[in-house]
Amino acid sequence: MSLSEPPFTVGIEEEYLLVNLRSRDLETDPPEELLRDCVARGAGQISLQFLCSQLEVGTRVCRSLQEARGDLARLRSILVAAAREHGLAPIAASTHPFARAIKQKTSERERYVELAREMQAAARRMVICSMNVHVGIDDDDLRIDLMNQLAYFLPHLLALSCSSPFWEGEQTGLKSFRSTVYNSLPRTGLPERFASYGEYRRHIDMLVRNGLIEDTTKIWWDLRPSPRYPTLEARIMDCCTSIDDSVCLAALMACLLRMLFRLRRSNLQWRIYPHTLLAENRWRAMRYSFDERLLDLARGELVPFAQLLEELIELLREDAEALGCVAELEHARTIVSRGTSAHRQLRVFEQARADGASEREALEAVVDWLVRETAAGWAGADS
Repeated sequence: MSLSEPPFTVGIEEEYLLVNLRSRDLETDPPEELLRDCVARGAGQISLQFLCSQLEVGTRVCRSLQEARGDLARLRSILVAAAREHGLAPIAASTHPFARAIKQKTSERERYVELAREMQAAARRMVICSMNVHVGIDDDDLRIDLMNQLAYFLPHLLALSCSSPFWEGEQTGLKSFRSTVYNSLPRTGLPERFASYGEYRRHIDMLVRNGLIEDTTKIWWDLRPSPRYPTLEARIMDCCTSIDDSVCLAALMACLLRMLFRLRRSNLQWRIYPHTLLAENRWRAMRYSFDERLLDLARGELVPFAQLLEELIELLREDAEALGCVAELEHARTIVSRGTSAHRQLRVFEQARADGASEREALEAVVDWLVRETAAGWAGADS
């Protein structure tokens, strides 16, 4: 019996931080009216998150990348317009350039109160945001099989998404400092490998049965079977400041999964490599984005990221054509040529310092840039 093709639907979730336009710092006590307005206008697609200064949006289940872009743009436009009425603005970045974690307030939602109690100081450092991409894979065992193989490409996704070079006013030297903060939580990092969906469930059910986790929403791997939807959910990525970058990464993930499915249908698969080697590429993506080479594990040597990307685009061209997202996939070349959000934030900071700004003023200039770039790209979206 032939294996039926998954739907490869796409959903994008993004978390944003709310900043005060006067101080450029995080708004620790956003007005209840603003939060209610955003939730109501989002019609279930905008929700409060762990921090009081944090909101999440989630697109509908989208049949194309163009549909996903339109819905994401609409949701950003709602937040930007509502926040502006209160002197606030959302920023799409995984860390704020200078906000202090100790000054933040956490949500009173029961789930987040329990998280703060359990994780203690690790949770109090969670002034971070991410982007999660869901791709529809409606067969349980296929979802696990593709998760095992897609893990190889997680560092590539991270490298193209970096947006957290600053932490509490410090240039961290990492392009994705968010990842180091998130790694302090349990059940994070590269996904485990399982021979089947049944094996996955046996391991997870042991944790639930012993009261270690309530459900699979407490599994926070870089890639996981979604606990709510028939999807694979990539969680390794920083939150992209540019909508075009977000959609590019969603396209890349969808195309990768379709390519891996094509291999499976031909009784082939992407080679499974040791976690040690995947973790090395993951670290290099956190540290350098794509400024330094990644390990090509088939060659057994370091290769420039731009070369790896060109090979990947050609490998996925058939899949991009089938999914109608060639332009979205090829936007990855633009990210490499002009830089991720992390690269661009650092350039804004360095230019401000060169122009005579103090360190604090230069960090505020980065916030101003993030405000503008987060709001860009949604003109014409339905409100």
